[in-house]
Amino acid sequence: MKLVILDGNALNPGDLSWDGIKKIAQITVYPRTNPEELIERIGDAEAILVNKVKIQKDVFRKCPKLKYIGVTATGYNVIDVEAAKQAGVIVTNIPAYSTDSVAQHVFAFILNFTNSVYIHNESVQNGQWITCPDFCYWKNPLTELTGKTLGIFGYGSIGSKVAQIGKAFGMNVICCTRTPKENMPKSVSFEELLQQSDFLSLHAPLTEKTQNIINKDSLKLMKKSAYLINTARGGFINEKDLAECLSSNGIAGYAADVVLEEPMNKENPLLGAKNCVITPHIAWAPLETRQRLLNIVEENLKAFLNGNPQNVVNK
Repeated sequence: MKLVILDGNALNPGDLSWDGIKKIAQITVYPRTNPEELIERIGDAEAILVNKVKIQKDVFRKCPKLKYIGVTATGYNVIDVEAAKQAGVIVTNIPAYSTDSVAQHVFAFILNFTNSVYIHNESVQNGQWITCPDFCYWKNPLTELTGKTLGIFGYGSIGSKVAQIGKAFGMNVICCTRTPKENMPKSVSFEELLQQSDFLSLHAPLTEKTQNIINKDSLKLMKKSAYLINTARGGFINEKDLAECLSSNGIAGYAADVVLEEPMNKENPLLGAKNCVITPHIAWAPLETRQRLLNIVEENLKAFLNGNPQNVVNK
């Protein structure tokens, strides 16, 4: 089987091996693919792997041999799945591979706000401890997590893992979810979640109802001392409203691994915003996490070739 990997660098910039896929397919790997290169690169391939390359309706008409699309991520909004279904093309994704790493990133953000490790290290390296008249000092207020309220919006695999870690820190965990589960933390309305949370972490799916759910009105309900964490989707946030809220100290801080437009647009209002920490969509990217993802990519491909496709998103 001929297989083309259209944006290999997203998953594997060189620190993983494609050998497992090479054993089951004749592969061509492109680090990145621009829209104008797409059709020619797919050509007569029967299968493709993509992460963020958009596959729209015209691809299926112009590449009739295509029978399989493996999305090397959980989200598959880059694929016109209905057009794929009509063309008889199977589309698969990678569910629940990054639960641990994303939850870890959430607490990297939270601890950044509570402990300011980078700021204090920078201060020490600049010689301020050497000249300090006391045995210790702090540049920012330091905060203990025990007893603080951790609000979780969405209680899937990542949300539940974040809750587990929060409890280990001694936090009071509350959540707002459309699908309540057994033994979950205290369930509250979205308004109560905003009002009660000292740290609010977003983990729901992006839908028409959750698009721009964080806006000037919802931000007004939050404590001025609260921190907002977003490792899920940039579309949850009205970025202009949030930037204005941060500039007026409406909340204490915002940390995100995602923005509405990625890569980040130079006009994004959160760029340089007050008390705002942004990482370049790396919560999913630890080596171990990407290896797990690649293993599932191989399993999905083998299942397709054996006539029993798994993790299909367009049945």
